[in-house]
Amino acid sequence: MSTATLTPPAVDTADEAPVNRRKRGWGFHAVMAPLTLIWVAPMVFVFVLAFRSFDDIAARGTAAWPTSFSFDGFSEAMGRGAMGRALWTSIQVTVPAVLLSLLLASWAAYALSRFNIPGRRLILLTMLAGNLLPPQILLIPVSRVMESLGIYDTLVALVIIHVGFGLGFYTFVLHGFMRSIPAELTEAARIDGAGPVQIYARIIMPLCRPSLAALGALATTWIFNDLIWAITVLRTEAKLPVTAALLNLQGGYVSNWNVVAAASVIAAVPTAIVFFAFQRHFVSGLLMGSTK
Repeated sequence: MSTATLTPPAVDTADEAPVNRRKRGWGFHAVMAPLTLIWVAPMVFVFVLAFRSFDDIAARGTAAWPTSFSFDGFSEAMGRGAMGRALWTSIQVTVPAVLLSLLLASWAAYALSRFNIPGRRLILLTMLAGNLLPPQILLIPVSRVMESLGIYDTLVALVIIHVGFGLGFYTFVLHGFMRSIPAELTEAARIDGAGPVQIYARIIMPLCRPSLAALGALATTWIFNDLIWAITVLRTEAKLPVTAALLNLQGGYVSNWNVVAAASVIAAVPTAIVFFAFQRHFVSGLLMGSTK
């Protein structure tokens, strides 16, 4: 006599996966939503304060719900506050510093990654180690060097400083990306008669475009928002970039919170535009060299 064996019905785990994933998603949003509000709240507060009138703030306080809408803070900051001139100065420093930094870093990374240079690993680590030094201990030596070169209190000195201090990190990132490019591409181009310059311009640089975009956004944020080197190298008030001008404006408009808030918004707009324009390259470009 044979006995029948009953087997339990199979459980479809595929249906449970979306449910568990949905539960984890709700938990993630429940935790991150309050943290996001805490992070965004100060920025929203400054933005709202910038559009309030001085009379409204003086009568009801900075934390009160706004009852006015005015551009007086922006006009005062751009006019008597000289934020317009400082914004143009920051652009004059940021654009050449970013372009020159990425150009020199791409040359260095190309040479270190594609040519058998003796001690190239030591050279790369030495360049990177320079970024580990805190800038505070180099303020006086660097200012003395600029004085000896005769370029103290000039925008050229500020550009040179930003290029010198950022070159090591940019070279390190681009070196990792260029090493991930297959050597067969450059070998095939060399067989076809292409020289080192043609390989760099027609093969390496087009492939490095995502990484260059990410580094460009990062460098723009660092250089545009710099304060410590600006107040160390520059002395003339008319030459101060936007961050140093904002610091001076806070002293002159200590009670005009709408003017100070408007100047802060003006100073934050350029870097925000650059970041949102290159946000899809910002993370992927920096990690592409290690995952490619």
